[in-house]
Amino acid sequence: MDYAQQQRNPGKHLTGFMIVVVLHVVLGWALLNGLARKIVEVVKAPIETKIIDEVKPPPPPPPENLPPPPKTAPPPPSFVPPPEVQIANPTAAPTITTTQVAPPPQAPVAIAPPPTPVAPPVPARQAVPAKIDVSTCEKPEYPPAAARAEATGITKIRFTVDAQGKVSSAEKLQGSGSSREHRLLDNAAIEALSKCRFKPGTDEQGRPVGGTTVVDYVWKLD
Repeated sequence: MDYAQQQRNPGKHLTGFMIVVVLHVVLGWALLNGLARKIVEVVKAPIETKIIDEVKPPPPPPPENLPPPPKTAPPPPSFVPPPEVQIANPTAAPTITTTQVAPPPQAPVAIAPPPTPVAPPVPARQAVPAKIDVSTCEKPEYPPAAARAEATGITKIRFTVDAQGKVSSAEKLQGSGSSREHRLLDNAAIEALSKCRFKPGTDEQGRPVGGTTVVDYVWKLD
């Protein structure tokens, strides 16, 4: 029977409910009259208690071959007397004697003579180069072609002379110009000046030596 059918018969539900209520009432009456008295009697009965001793296990056997207990040193004495100190008798202080010794004789001191003055060295002479003696030179002649062209300039010549002052060689270092007329001027200057008398040079001792000298001859029209 399902729940819908039960809802269609309400009488059956009321009957079941009444039965449950009656059972509860009967159970309550029984508890109040009989069962309650038995419960009180059970509570009033004496309760017996017993004390049970705790059972201790037997002690373990002692170990074998144990080392002997260490020996304790006796306690130190409460008072140790201080050591005896022996004081030696003071001895007399040693006496110190001094002996005066005469100093050794001093050796005579020799006085050195004053140093001999040295004359200062004579300074060496300076070498002097050879030079031309213009008082003995003849004036070079002006070449006619150069004069007509009005060529002018400076001819630089280096002369080499011997120890007697004679010209051994002549070299043109710089010409008076680049034209043919200027070359005529240079050649005329070399030819005329080579006939001049030169003064030879000297060395550090003043002895005559050969040397070289440079002459600048100026060409100009009068």
